[in-house]
Amino acid sequence: MEIFRVGHTASLKGPADWFTGTVRVDMLFNPTAPDRVQGANVTFEPGARTAWHTHPLGQTIIVTSGVGRVQRWNGTIEEIYPGDVVFFAPGEKHWHGAAPQTAMTHIAIQEVENGKVVDWMEQVSDQQYGA
Repeated sequence: MEIFRVGHTASLKGPADWFTGTVRVDMLFNPTAPDRVQGANVTFEPGARTAWHTHPLGQTIIVTSGVGRVQRWNGTIEEIYPGDVVFFAPGEKHWHGAAPQTAMTHIAIQEVENGKVVDWMEQVSDQQYGA
């Protein structure tokens, strides 16, 4: 058994290449072979969001507070609320973030495949975010 105490790793500012706006990432757990599941608590300030991206083995997000938005490529924007669980299929191009006026926090869970958990792509434009 391992217990990872709160604060066992420092909070990270979401890199500008991966996010628009102010985002904080708190790693919850990282895999150690043979494990391959990774988890993070991610907080988005109002209007903040990820860039478009995919995950080789998919991603599950669990909203813990606030109001958020999610969208898959060529799909409609959906609002998400505390308690909602969203699964993105392997290779599904998508983004997620906070609503325009409300912050949002979610737990993100994804698996590592060949050392990779995510493929980052272009930023979500203001027009795409507001659509």
